Amino acid sequence: MDYLDGKDVEITRHDLAKEPPSRELLERLIDESHLEDFVNTRSPAYKERGLDVSRLTKKKAIDLMMEEPNLIRRPLVVAGRKAVFGFKPEELDELTGK
Repeated sequence: MDYLDGKDVEITRHDLAKEPPSRELLERLIDESHLEDFVNTRSPAYKERGLDVSRLTKKKAIDLMMEEPNLIRRPLVVAGRKAVFGFKPEELDELTGK
């Protein structure tokens, strides 16, 4: 991720379409009360399916993400037990301590 380049942060990059996160990881990271922070509502798959994030349960959202990884908001940056879904500079800085 370009934003973190040069910040002395070790990064392991994954193509989420080819190497999606595990169901267990998503279940641990996703907060059901804020699904809009985790679901990529700009994804063509979201629009093609006529989804409404406000009507999804956590289980259904994760089921859809496992079926279609493009529904995961990107980038997904994980550090220990915490994560940031989507490009949020302040949260990334807090997460990485940089």
